Amino acid sequence: MKHWLEYTLVRGLLAVVGISPDRLVQFMGTTLGMAFYVLDRPHRRIAERNLATAFPTRSQAERAAIARDAFRHFGRLLFSILKFSTLTKDEMLARVDVEGAERTWSAYAQGKGVFFVTGHFGYWEIQGVGHGAYYQPIAVIARALDNPRLNQLLEDIRTRTGNSVIYRQGTIRRVMRALEANKGVAILIDQHIMSKDAIYVDFFSRPAATTSVLAALVRRTGAVAIPVFALPAPGGRYRLIYEHPVAPPSDDTPEAIRDFTQRCTDVLEMYVRRNPELWLWMHRRWRDEPPPGDATPGMFPAADGEN
Repeated sequence: MKHWLEYTLVRGLLAVVGISPDRLVQFMGTTLGMAFYVLDRPHRRIAERNLATAFPTRSQAERAAIARDAFRHFGRLLFSILKFSTLTKDEMLARVDVEGAERTWSAYAQGKGVFFVTGHFGYWEIQGVGHGAYYQPIAVIARALDNPRLNQLLEDIRTRTGNSVIYRQGTIRRVMRALEANKGVAILIDQHIMSKDAIYVDFFSRPAATTSVLAALVRRTGAVAIPVFALPAPGGRYRLIYEHPVAPPSDDTPEAIRDFTQRCTDVLEMYVRRNPELWLWMHRRWRDEPPPGDATPGMFPAADGEN
């Protein structure tokens, strides 16, 4: 019953957003985000603790403002991706400005596939959908939502421009198949990993468990790794940024694998430092501290291994 109610609510929001002007959509998203900031105390505490550690020299008032803006942003993110999914391909392209397109075309030209590396930053879901419209469809590595109805709805949105979604089962095999076909694969690198493939790299000067699979596959296949980010732009537009490729690991040693993973993480951290309000501070990225006593359900679902 809970899953059905959640699905019905989001379906209703999708119908409303589809016929609403952009300003109203942004207002609704901001309002929802602020509501979660006020009501979702456990995630607010996680955000405040993370910000205190990441920005120790900033005042408490500055960090509190970033936390509020982060909640507002993720409310807008939810409504923005719903709105974006209702647009035609031409309407989507009219709303995106692409920076670094030549880097992507050059990577595809090498014929070994491309990893598009990002994090829970900015408008990453719109980046994936917009990429499929601007370039060619990609495979998106994702965690399935606990609610199967909502997961199917999100998958429908993600595949709106021809993309496919790769879940846990058979991940490596399907990723290899995509790279062999010279396709792109999108991966989030800022999720806590609890597996034998996890390595620790520094993120805001704190060790964070991160997947080593990206580095290993880049080394094995020769695929190009390009950090990508989607930023808000005036007039309801989005900047899809394709950064310079990250040089592959020099060899298969643990040191080289860690060095590559650290360099990918450094690019993400650079963007987060520039626009801290656009990152998911509500996520327990670092696990060197026990979780809060409260349960943390709500707007921000657990990443792989969080529960």
